[in-house]
Amino acid sequence: MSRMHALPSAIAIAVFSISAALAGPTLDNIRSKKAITIGYRETSIPFSYLGADQKPVGFSLDLCAHVVDRLKADLGAPDLQVKLTPVNSSNRIPLIQNGTIDLECGGTASSKQRLEQVSFSVSTFASQTAWLTKVSSGLKTPKDLKGKTIVVTQGSDALGIAKGISQDDDLNLTIAQAKDHAESLLLLSTGRAAAWVEADILLAGMRADYSKPADLTFLKANYGTIYYYGLMFSKDDPEFKKVVDDVLSKLMASGEFTRIYDKWFMAAIPPKNINLGFPMTDALRERVAHPSDVVNN
Repeated sequence: MSRMHALPSAIAIAVFSISAALAGPTLDNIRSKKAITIGYRETSIPFSYLGADQKPVGFSLDLCAHVVDRLKADLGAPDLQVKLTPVNSSNRIPLIQNGTIDLECGGTASSKQRLEQVSFSVSTFASQTAWLTKVSSGLKTPKDLKGKTIVVTQGSDALGIAKGISQDDDLNLTIAQAKDHAESLLLLSTGRAAAWVEADILLAGMRADYSKPADLTFLKANYGTIYYYGLMFSKDDPEFKKVVDDVLSKLMASGEFTRIYDKWFMAAIPPKNINLGFPMTDALRERVAHPSDVVNN
């Protein structure tokens, strides 16, 4: 075979190899639509929420922007369209499962139960359970909540956690479920719930954004269990997971991940220029140094 005839064959083989490497349900879907649909949260400060112009912003969205840039390069699609779809605690997993969204860029914790339904990237955050209450309530610890009504956000892991705490500590809690974090805060601030249980950082974000943050305080509690967050996508799609994990791992190795973290957790953020003052925990530093998606809960 002449060199001229061999060249097109070599090119064809190379193109086939690249296409094969970028195969998989999610990647095929993105390629065919020439678009990626990203799910975002409206009130999950600072992970994913609406900014001053009512456009979604946040830590997770910044990370997802790097994933999009990688997909544009890998798929040879510089004009790849990015579609944004709001999701909440209740519908985020079903929308992943039915293919409505390709990638959830919110504040979602991975767990063994959720991993039976969806997949997660390497960890992007580590949190613990906390309680938020009104200063005027006089409550100091979760034990002071015995017999009272507390609130959780519907679809959150906090529901199971609250039930477990209520049973283990004999608190006999009445648990109200709000449709989103904004409604949970409303129930707390208006006295319809004595406390709100949720991940520490989400409560810190909602408190900082509240009109009178000094009116709200945390109960003294330490439950020990660490919950690892990640970007969420379709289950059993190793090709797409490989792309997402590679993007995040390289951001962590280069120091760019830490820069993005500090931008959202250690500096003034829109729309009210609040500063969460939430330094990276030892648990997250370990995951940044050694990226992993392992969860124990």
